[in-house]
Amino acid sequence: MISIILVFMPILAGLAAWPAGRKNESFRDGFVTVVSLAELLLSLLLLDSGIRASAAFKLGGILAGGLSFEADGFRTVYAIITAFMWAGTGLFSLEYFKQEREGLNRYWLFILVTLGATEGVMLSADLMTSFVFFEILSFTSFTWVIHEETEEAVKAAYTYLFVAVTGGLILFMGLLLLQHGAGTLRFDDLHEAVALAFRASGSGSPAGLTAAQGQILAGAVCILFGFGAKAGMFPLHIWLPKAHPVAPSPASALLSGILTKVGIYGILMTSLTAIAGQEAYRGFAVLILLLGAVTMVLGAVLALFSVNLKRTLACSSMSQIGFILIGIGMAVLLSCGGEEEGAGLAYAGTVLHMVNHSLIKLTLFCVAGVVVMNIHRLNLNEIRGFGRKKPLLKAAFALGGLGISGVPLFNGYISKTLLHESILEGAGLLKLAPVLEWTFLLAGGCTFAYMLKLFLCVFVEENRDPDLQKSYDRGPGQGRPYMNSCSAAVIFGSSLFMLVLGQPAVSCRLAAFMTGYEEILSFHAFSLENLKGSVISLAIGAFLYLLPVRRLLMKDGDYADLWPARLDLEEMLYKPFLFKVCLLPLSIAARILADSLDLLILLARKTILREKKRKSQKRNTFFDIRETTYLALDPIMRTFSFAMMMTCLGFLAILGILILVSL
Repeated sequence: MISIILVFMPILAGLAAWPAGRKNESFRDGFVTVVSLAELLLSLLLLDSGIRASAAFKLGGILAGGLSFEADGFRTVYAIITAFMWAGTGLFSLEYFKQEREGLNRYWLFILVTLGATEGVMLSADLMTSFVFFEILSFTSFTWVIHEETEEAVKAAYTYLFVAVTGGLILFMGLLLLQHGAGTLRFDDLHEAVALAFRASGSGSPAGLTAAQGQILAGAVCILFGFGAKAGMFPLHIWLPKAHPVAPSPASALLSGILTKVGIYGILMTSLTAIAGQEAYRGFAVLILLLGAVTMVLGAVLALFSVNLKRTLACSSMSQIGFILIGIGMAVLLSCGGEEEGAGLAYAGTVLHMVNHSLIKLTLFCVAGVVVMNIHRLNLNEIRGFGRKKPLLKAAFALGGLGISGVPLFNGYISKTLLHESILEGAGLLKLAPVLEWTFLLAGGCTFAYMLKLFLCVFVEENRDPDLQKSYDRGPGQGRPYMNSCSAAVIFGSSLFMLVLGQPAVSCRLAAFMTGYEEILSFHAFSLENLKGSVISLAIGAFLYLLPVRRLLMKDGDYADLWPARLDLEEMLYKPFLFKVCLLPLSIAARILADSLDLLILLARKTILREKKRKSQKRNTFFDIRETTYLALDPIMRTFSFAMMMTCLGFLAILGILILVSL
């Protein structure tokens, strides 16, 4: 029952916040804050239900299988993390939006609806429930990106929407394939259903897979790319570096810290329930590892080149998603190879790094929000030296940077060490394991390099404009601090998790609760071998900062944007492909279809709808009404938009039939 309240309470509250805000903005802000805090308190009640509690909710007439929710260790923790992130960003938003009041009714409405939809995904007990709420949050979070309605925001928002819609279509196709091959979409039943498909198989195809097994594998690949679009996985990452800089900073924290994890959740649950343990699906694990490695390195390189604070943090999120995908791939690979101990390490490292990254990005993006609401700038050359005399802000950013860089005694070290250890465990199953290991260490070094770059730029170096530096040191003036006590509590309070979760006793206990893998409690995080990996990665990072960043990526003492614009994947590949290969033939076909409809209408006018001469010209007869109505509809029916609208309605009808048939 608690799960159902966590999902639907914020959605209903969001609908109530809209009319409330039109009458009293202060009441609306307080109402949203209370709802967010209540969501957090309710989520904590899931801990009283034990390791596993489940509840089912059937919504008859919409989905034949209903909506089902379940709260085990992993889902309970992420339901709490989700509520905590929303409560933290909600409190910070009270100050962030103090001077910007336009569009807040819309913003708060969709913030609360997205909260409910995110909880719906995190607590879902089957893939169809995940899909329903995944699609809801894809559209509601679109309003966060477009919130400021600038030219850059509009472009980024439509890129985000395009990727979200494309990912949703691919995901739905994957669900149909998996449902047809395995016979179920429930997480608890998928593993046994897939195993049954193997036991019941005959000789299979020449590739070694029967039709059902091939459908399961094809479905899993589609699900990987469908959820990967939201996670920011290469090659569907194009929205992420563009959306974060234009979205409000509290929304950026949620986009990076939580919504990317929604995609990871779907990949993780599908991989571990449908694919893990099946030797024939080892190639699927290799695919995840390949995509994870590219995502991890590309995101880190983009972050090194970036000269925008929020864009750097966005590219960092992309890189960290790559680390998490490496963990999922290793968990599946080791499970397929029968290495259950190594698979447990990979699974524990994956979920722990998800939690760490969420909390780290809450801190870092809120710090970026403080910069924005004080000086309304993000370029590193312009914000240089802003935090020199702001010790609380400096300490919080330093803790977040140390955590994400994997420095020992901070939270990222534990999770990254577990992931690194799983790569070593898989050396016998993966020929390229040494290459993957060094790629992992290199990406970790890049993380330390770009976080060092940000910290030194904003909090240590002086601005090249002495007058600007003096204004930064004085603060905003008129006796107003650079942030209020509520914002300070959110930022510094969340940064303390970097220290708390950096202790192996705490992190390993949390990982054991989330995964059920109790052997993790005996993991020696600070062994010489594990410390060696961290030291190598940090040394690589120090080298990258001292040579490439300071010598090659700076010109005349300023940070230079040297990333070639032509390497933008959206402009280089997706738009040309979309317009020249897809839309051009479709537009020609649609034009032919529209003209054919015009010919039918013209034929009807000459025959059935032909005007007849009548002796009496009485008004309001049946023929007059018919002719008047036809004359009004004629311009509409002649348009290309009308033809496309009817085509879309037909596609929607077909889609509805497919949903009913497949469930």
